[in-house]
Amino acid sequence: MRVIAGGLKGRRLQAPTWDGLRPTSDKLRETLFNLLSPRISGARLLDGYAGTGAVGIEAISRGALEVTFVEHDRRAQALIAGNIAHCGIAEGYAIIGSTVLHAIETLRDGPVRNVFDIVFLDPPYASDIHDVLQAVGAIVKEDGLVIVEHARRAQPPAAAGALTRTREVRSGDSALAIYACQL
Repeated sequence: MRVIAGGLKGRRLQAPTWDGLRPTSDKLRETLFNLLSPRISGARLLDGYAGTGAVGIEAISRGALEVTFVEHDRRAQALIAGNIAHCGIAEGYAIIGSTVLHAIETLRDGPVRNVFDIVFLDPPYASDIHDVLQAVGAIVKEDGLVIVEHARRAQPPAAAGALTRTREVRSGDSALAIYACQL
């Protein structure tokens, strides 16, 4: 795995040494950031189910203002922190060690309401994330996007809470469902 473009282009990222973590492929990340290119500079991004942190690090490399990584697995949290340190990133990020749903509730109900331009969710492919999709609209800007990576054979909901699926992009065995937030 490597950073594909931007100021950190070419940096190698560590992959997990255990089973159960499926990093977003370089090819799919490239597709994702081709879609996001007009929105990424200066954006606030939440990388949910962050795994290795590759998506959030790519966003920082391409000019995102701030990235919040959310990961429940302590090994993956350490992997994200290691990849951030290896890339020399000193600011503009936070790592939240919790489930994505709990993090959304905390960000929504905190003393300062956190609002993101882009939310990227890459849950385990067998997961039901309907509750997460229902809740995430509360922390997305009105014109923001929520992108869900999923198995190509799975069909994510057409709408959930404040989100409406506007597009789906397929790449190999994976796909990206793109949701617009309409408050």
